[in-house]
Amino acid sequence: MTESRPPIEFSDFEKIDVRVGTIVKSEAFPEARRPAIKIWVDFGDLGVKKSSAQITKHYTIEGLVGRQVIAVVNFPPRQIGPFMSEVLCLGVPDADGEVVLLAPDMTVPNGGQLF
Repeated sequence: MTESRPPIEFSDFEKIDVRVGTIVKSEAFPEARRPAIKIWVDFGDLGVKKSSAQITKHYTIEGLVGRQVIAVVNFPPRQIGPFMSEVLCLGVPDADGEVVLLAPDMTVPNGGQLF
């Protein structure tokens, strides 16, 4: 079990923009150092944003389209090999340390903000 991180101010948490979106496209990412999938997520009024996700253990390219995910949308873009990742899709590790995506338990409007 890992220890909790040090406490932060609520104002620090308020800086993080966490939204829900729907995956509208996914592709293999063979150039990535670790197995990954390129995904495009529709965040409603924020538009479609790209992300690289190391989620190949539990998800297939075909099975991702239409799935809603939770993501941080206000981190600076990050170059991952030849791909520019614009958002960070959130997940937690399973018992083997493989990523399981976070998602709402019912369909909600794209762009909905965590509060």
